[in-house]
Amino acid sequence: MIELKVNRRLTHVIFLFGLLTVFGASGCNQPTNSPSGTGSGTATGSNDTAKTKPKRSIGVSLLAINNPFFKVIGDNITESGSKHGYDVNVLSADNDVSKQSNQIKDFIVQGVSAIVLCPCDSKSIVPVIQEANAAGIPVFTVDIPCNEPGVKIVSQIATDNFGGGREAGVAMIEALGEEGGPIAVLNMKQTESCQLRVKGFKEVIDAHNKSGKSRIDIVAELESMGAKDIGYKAAEDAMQSNPDLRGIFAINDPAALGARAALEKAGKTAQIKIIGFDGQPEGKQAIKDGKIYADPIQFPDKMGIQVVEAIVKHSKGDEVPPQILLPTSLYRIEDAKKDPDLK
Repeated sequence: MIELKVNRRLTHVIFLFGLLTVFGASGCNQPTNSPSGTGSGTATGSNDTAKTKPKRSIGVSLLAINNPFFKVIGDNITESGSKHGYDVNVLSADNDVSKQSNQIKDFIVQGVSAIVLCPCDSKSIVPVIQEANAAGIPVFTVDIPCNEPGVKIVSQIATDNFGGGREAGVAMIEALGEEGGPIAVLNMKQTESCQLRVKGFKEVIDAHNKSGKSRIDIVAELESMGAKDIGYKAAEDAMQSNPDLRGIFAINDPAALGARAALEKAGKTAQIKIIGFDGQPEGKQAIKDGKIYADPIQFPDKMGIQVVEAIVKHSKGDEVPPQILLPTSLYRIEDAKKDPDLK
């Protein structure tokens, strides 16, 4: 009898212990259904992981943001990148290779998803691109290429600068007519894009001269740095050395506008025709006002969009062409008169 009572008590204790275990387990899981929506410990950990997961990012170093052309590229990379879920950091290298190198080093430390680069100097920038390659960060170039050995560039997105240079040559022949004459080139020799423009320009001029028609001789080739003030000084020097100068080809609109100011000061606006390059708003307005004869115009907005599309494709493992070239379009006064964006 005593043994029976002990067994019953023992059974009762085991039963109560079982109930406590069940309710205790239920209590641990209660937050899953709580109004606060905090969820279980496992779910909370998952949410924390999602919150701390780094957002994809693009580091961009452009030649000079004070040039409207590069600002348009940067603005479109930012806008297009945002649509694809990227944080975009656009910086201006201000034509300084050391500054640009430091910007890229910072992007590498930050662990960006991709780097977009418009090289200040295609040769000098090689070491830091190699650092990005070693870190496994894909590098894309926009506008100005880097075709140097020892670097890996996923894709180069740019204007067909050689083709644009050829269009500039056609415009110069058209502007000078049957008389021809001596001309000057305002270059920017450290950038490959400008080298290509001048190469295309010279090819067309050489072919014209071989045809036996009016001769056009390049009598001066001066550095403009793609800037108004240096373009102004270069044009002054060209006119002083060649009083009978009849034409100037400037590798971009700022240099062309600087040259125009020099012509106005010298009183030679009727004698000398200017061919620019870019199609920036100020350049287009100058064409409408008869200050610049024509521009092969670029499409920097398309460049910005295309480089982001290339980054997205590459991130998905899709094949990206090593080079994407956008053709220019020769823009004359007739085009400017129909341009709704001009005064």
